[in-house]
Amino acid sequence: MLRFDRLKPIAVIAALWMPLASPAMAQDKVLPQSQLEMQLSFAPLVKQTRGAVVNVYAERLVQRRPNLFAGDPFFEQFFGQRMPNRTEKQSSLGSGVIVEADGVVVTNNHVIDGADDIKVALADGREFPVKVVLKDDRLDLAVLKFETSEAMPTLPIGNSDATEVGDLVLAIGNPFGVGQTVTSGIVSALARNQVTEGDFGFFIQTDAAINPGNSGGALVDMKGELIGINTAIFSKGGGSNGVGFAIPANLVRVFLDAADRGEASFERPYVGASFEPVTSDVAEALGLDTVRGALVVSVVEGGPAEKAGLKPGQVITAVNGVEVEHPDALGYRLTTAGLGKAAELTVQQDGAQETIALQLAAAPETRPRDIQLIEGRSPFAGIRAGNLSPRLAYELKMASEVTGVVVTEVLRGSPAARLGFAPRDIVVSVNGEDIASVDDLQKIAESDPGFWRVEVERDGQRIRQIFR
Repeated sequence: MLRFDRLKPIAVIAALWMPLASPAMAQDKVLPQSQLEMQLSFAPLVKQTRGAVVNVYAERLVQRRPNLFAGDPFFEQFFGQRMPNRTEKQSSLGSGVIVEADGVVVTNNHVIDGADDIKVALADGREFPVKVVLKDDRLDLAVLKFETSEAMPTLPIGNSDATEVGDLVLAIGNPFGVGQTVTSGIVSALARNQVTEGDFGFFIQTDAAINPGNSGGALVDMKGELIGINTAIFSKGGGSNGVGFAIPANLVRVFLDAADRGEASFERPYVGASFEPVTSDVAEALGLDTVRGALVVSVVEGGPAEKAGLKPGQVITAVNGVEVEHPDALGYRLTTAGLGKAAELTVQQDGAQETIALQLAAAPETRPRDIQLIEGRSPFAGIRAGNLSPRLAYELKMASEVTGVVVTEVLRGSPAARLGFAPRDIVVSVNGEDIASVDDLQKIAESDPGFWRVEVERDGQRIRQIFR
């Protein structure tokens, strides 16, 4: 429980509000009822929480491209001479939150991605070098650790599922590198998706001012608990327009647990199905009362979804009793439920509703990936290809239901690179022959048919080309 030194706001609010509240409303959140309540201050809450928010400094060495005309007297005369192979230091600035007293910090992955040297600076000015414990660019989260002999101030991780639109919040971070800054606002919306380029789509939206440098900082509720990691803004000019987004604390907790277990990477549950949002037309056709949920489009044979009894045409409306707004929300609910557990899915179809249990496990490697380098004189020379499985698809950030032979790498300057092959291309057929395995592709690459009629699937589109 917070202790307020000025005006004791909790006691004042309770005393003024309780005589007006019904028993049912007594446990609800309340609005200010007097001028006295409007004069309450966030200062005690800031003093309690700000020590756990740190500045994160990341530096990376970048190889400057050498002058292509170095050594040529004619071009050096007119364009000047540059030193080739020069390295430059680039810096980025963000924020982080101490969540464990032994120096464990949570921040955004984009704050430290590619950095060669990372430091954190505490609110009192002390700096510590840190190491990266776990990071994930899909979730845009990273866990850092610095060595300390004293107990650091921490922010307790709250239950972001208890957060409601209209709740008061504080955003704490280091915008534009000016120093630690606190802004206030409310929760503007929940379950926001299509916010960033990553595949994570479940954000808390707030109008508390968030600017560049706030990334990785804390979104704090009135209990002094962390309910989100500030991550993104909608802005044309780079400043705050009152539309900021934070990663919910419940996902941060699951990610932190994986780091504490020493896992090398973060795993999401493998469902073995594809989903689409429920549109108004779909809702009307299926007899749904609301336009929300995740529509099952396809189910992978032998996958967890099929074993649970999911079928195309069904709509998942809730996970463990919590409403699902869209497919991204479904992914969030399953991820925060945790691997190794069973999630109860509320499913609707043909006006009927049922509950089924879905076992949550990591994506399996259903067949050996057998990655091979294709060499020789074929159009495929210079690619590494492997047999797709849910595990390899997950690692390559592809849809889990895709199958076939996938390009995992294209060697620079190779024939395949010049012809436009790219990672995540699926080689479907060559000269009318289906490619079911890497061995099939290797065998065809070693032949000499005179021409190559190639069919490739890229981002769900079929591309047909002829090479000679």
